[in-house]
Amino acid sequence: MKKKMTTVLLIMAFVLSIAGTAPAAAANGDDMTAINKLEIIEQTLYGTIQTGALVERVGKLETDVYGAAVKDALLPRVDRIYAYVRLTTEGNPSMLTKTNAVEWVMTRAVTNTPVRDRIENLERLFTGVPGTGGLDGRLTKLLKMAYSDGNFEVVSTLVAKDTLIKIKTLAPLSSKQSRVGDLVPLEAADDVMIGGVLIIPKGAKGLAKVQKVVPSGNFGRDARLDIKFDTVEAADGKPIAIFLGDKAKEETKSMAAAAGASVAGMFLLGPVGIIGGAFVNGNEVNIAAGTQMYLQTQNDSEVFGIRVK
Repeated sequence: MKKKMTTVLLIMAFVLSIAGTAPAAAANGDDMTAINKLEIIEQTLYGTIQTGALVERVGKLETDVYGAAVKDALLPRVDRIYAYVRLTTEGNPSMLTKTNAVEWVMTRAVTNTPVRDRIENLERLFTGVPGTGGLDGRLTKLLKMAYSDGNFEVVSTLVAKDTLIKIKTLAPLSSKQSRVGDLVPLEAADDVMIGGVLIIPKGAKGLAKVQKVVPSGNFGRDARLDIKFDTVEAADGKPIAIFLGDKAKEETKSMAAAAGASVAGMFLLGPVGIIGGAFVNGNEVNIAAGTQMYLQTQNDSEVFGIRVK
């Protein structure tokens, strides 16, 4: 029992050293250039920014999404496909939101792979083979398989400040290996529901950044690793700002205590303080991939969630 309590206190000490968040990026595209929008579309669909002339890249996107390039001025074409892929409005979910809806209803989680790959994986799950033609038509077929009428409801919902979100790390962290500025991939460990509306699906991607690294040293000085939490994506793809506040710290401590602080995925830290003498090095911080903890939303946020029947 004493050992379990010591581990809980160590978890508390580390959690209290993690702080901060950055403001969420704009999601509606109003302040972005055509190049910015194009890059976001490519990242969403393919996972990487493409190369080549702007007109060729836009034509490829239209062919992949609609089945054929559109005859129109270039800038309206970029705006059109950006709105289709990324922007959800009342009664008009984006391609990203549709993909999230199909994947979640079939697997009860979403994945962080590009939309093109996710659609192909869902087709294999439904029919055993990938589909052909534009992604728009293929996604429409998947919607008809996932929902009785091929439609689902998106609902504008307020996510209140300090809403709790359980997250897990997707990469290991170490005071020996991690560097200031390193990006830390996260994902939602559980769904966040509000009034029967799916706001943040399990598996939704999040992001943090290593803010400070203090190595262990002589005189028993323990290492320190500070993480600055950034955002997690809502069901409509909107980034929601997150941080580690008092509410999240208490929930994480409760989770650790309930689990006896010994379950896989919790923080595993060595003893704190001087060990055996003035010239013995302190302990390093090592956090395994899959470590879970709670965070909370930084502000009130309006997002479009998916009505769950």
